Amino acid sequence: MGDFFSDYQVGDFFDEMFASPGVARPHYTKLFERFKEMDREEFERKRALAASTFLSQGVTFTVYNDDQGTERIFPFDLLPRIIPAEEWEAIERGLVQRITALNLFLHDIYHEQNILRDGVIPKSIVWEAAHFRPEFMHFDVPRNVYIHICGTDLIRDKEGAYLVLEDNARCPSGVSYVIENRQTMKRTFPSLLSQYRVRPVEDYSQELLNVLRYIAPHSKHEPAIVLLTPGVHNSAYFEHSFLARSMGIEIVEGRDLVAQGGKVFMRTTKGHKQVDVIYRRINDDFLDPQVFRKDSGLGVPGLVEAYRDGNVSLANSIGTGIADDKAVYHFVPKMIRYYLSEDALLPNVPTYLASVKEDLAYILEHISELVVKAVNESGGYGMLVGPQATTAECEKFKEKVRKNPRNYVAQPAIALSRAPSFCDDSMQGRHVDLRPFILYGDKVTIVPGGLTRVALREGSLVVNSSQGGGSKDTWVLEGNGRAAS
Repeated sequence: MGDFFSDYQVGDFFDEMFASPGVARPHYTKLFERFKEMDREEFERKRALAASTFLSQGVTFTVYNDDQGTERIFPFDLLPRIIPAEEWEAIERGLVQRITALNLFLHDIYHEQNILRDGVIPKSIVWEAAHFRPEFMHFDVPRNVYIHICGTDLIRDKEGAYLVLEDNARCPSGVSYVIENRQTMKRTFPSLLSQYRVRPVEDYSQELLNVLRYIAPHSKHEPAIVLLTPGVHNSAYFEHSFLARSMGIEIVEGRDLVAQGGKVFMRTTKGHKQVDVIYRRINDDFLDPQVFRKDSGLGVPGLVEAYRDGNVSLANSIGTGIADDKAVYHFVPKMIRYYLSEDALLPNVPTYLASVKEDLAYILEHISELVVKAVNESGGYGMLVGPQATTAECEKFKEKVRKNPRNYVAQPAIALSRAPSFCDDSMQGRHVDLRPFILYGDKVTIVPGGLTRVALREGSLVVNSSQGGGSKDTWVLEGNGRAAS
């Protein structure tokens, strides 16, 4: 395998594996040695084993508006991403700080709105946000926790410093791939994995179940918990079924539930069974046609009434979408300073708000240098990567921004870190990010690692699976971060 790395180009980026050409970082040394001694035939066998594992497990995702068929096997790269213990501890501290501030922010804006009165965040940023729910003002959510599950996307810049790209506080997806990636690596590289002291990720489902039990109404000891999915055609349905199965709870669609007398029941062959907690993978708009979108067939009429009455709990809470609005994201460091009297341990990527006159002028003038994003889109949709766009595409996007400035933010094109990935029959550097998953119940729990996403197209900065991305297993090391000898 060494001949593959002999032509590997580190490039003008922070490389996760190599400190310089041909010199692996200390925590990658054992991996580098193992791959150098491997012949091509063994490597191809392992690739085939990984592919067959994903196929047999049905590890898929769905691409919408794709003429070649919507359901695909999730692309997986055999080289893991390795994070030393000390580095991970710094990430953890920053993530705990961030989700704490976001929950305090949500409580504040749905109650006293002190942060708006004190001018830390312009009122218009919140009141004009698509996912702000003024109908839930002064509603006390169970246990005072709004975001129970958060996926915060991290990138590394040219110097290797971690930055927060965005927070996913509504229905973050991808954790099932974290667990499946690890199972696949155990099958393909059992001895290598045992040489490294890698922290486990398999506890996630139990930790999530603990969070859902924690928010049960009336502190019920054995609450009935369900996972509410939009159905088999949703892009993340594999994950929905995976999590329900691993937690030992029922997976349901809206038609399987009925709300009566301020309570929610599940239809079963033995009659109606009351439901206490719903882990919902449906956005607010589709939850209850009596309150939100009247044309929604995915939700449960009367669900919101039962939620308001305190007879059913939801994870995540209604109204959390304001926290992952990309314009609100700009103010998270100020939230941390306001609520916690601390500086942000994980800084944001510099962000321009098109709704601010000076920022708008800058965005329009420098659009070819910027990444411009719609504030409520995800999955790599609704964005322009200026440095990779044509002049015509830039001009067309300028018009969108001018027509609806509140809906757009812009960021400089960060030179994301790269990691070696097997592409086009050789090892090549590909840009990566990291989505750790944060659980907030009676305490904050973070699965050690998260989903490392890879932009498999050469030069691409877009890592989303819907845009041609794949993933790697993420190894967080214990102790001094070195592999056992």
